[in-house]
Amino acid sequence: MLSTQETWQHREILANGIRMHYVTQGEGPLVVLLHGFPEFWFCWHNQIGFLADLGYTVVAPDLRGYNDTDKPPTGYDVPTLLKDVEGLIRGLGYDRAIIVGHDWGGAIAWVFAMRCPQMTERLVILNAPHPWALQRELRTLQQLRKSWYVFFFQIPWLPEKLLSYNHAAPVARLIYSSAVQKSAFPPYVLHRYQDAISKPGAMTAAINYYRATARRGGYGFRGTGARSKATIDVPTLLIWGEQDVALGTGLTRGLEQWVPNLQIRRIPDSGHWVQEEKPDEVNAFIAEFLHS
Repeated sequence: MLSTQETWQHREILANGIRMHYVTQGEGPLVVLLHGFPEFWFCWHNQIGFLADLGYTVVAPDLRGYNDTDKPPTGYDVPTLLKDVEGLIRGLGYDRAIIVGHDWGGAIAWVFAMRCPQMTERLVILNAPHPWALQRELRTLQQLRKSWYVFFFQIPWLPEKLLSYNHAAPVARLIYSSAVQKSAFPPYVLHRYQDAISKPGAMTAAINYYRATARRGGYGFRGTGARSKATIDVPTLLIWGEQDVALGTGLTRGLEQWVPNLQIRRIPDSGHWVQEEKPDEVNAFIAEFLHS
């Protein structure tokens, strides 16, 4: 159910050389909520107050290039995005945080836990593939078909032109059509997403995440033995809406070899936008995990 009253505060911070906008609520250990494409901080509106009431300082930033955060021409590769998150945590006066990520925010969260384990208290991932599982599943025709948009986004200027048409109306249609629980996205919610992605430079910045990753050949891992050095030892929760049109359920299998301390919670009647489609279930799973 949509939160109709904002109980959080809007703030800005300088992180890794960019001005980052975020919302925050609560006091206690730090929880950082990382959104995906084509979202912004608002995708966590059902989690911010809930987690704050559990006794946490909750911070939901607009990631680099999104909504009210700076939109530089470069820096959309994963190593730079990790430094943005690190700069945010340290700039807030913390040494570590519980990292929660959805979609692209989940991709960043996976790698952050690998590269910065000392800064990761716990990890919660929502419908975002582990890097090695994604590489494995992209060898299948089924996932390749689901990932067609990644290849489309490599084309210069055309994707943003098409998605920006009529105040980003295609973005609203993308979210609504791929949701199973469509009541989570009434027109006024979709308009917020359209407004955010329509800000100057935001659409190109969002698509540049895909372009930068393709140019680097992945998430920034290099050298022999990279996988063996990337085990995530912190307690990890994976929440998965099983009717995701872009990410198959095969991405949830065989993860224990890379994430030995893993719990998986599946939501059969949800699509990709799981924290908005099924907020009560998601919040209950996260609360149970954080209190375990």
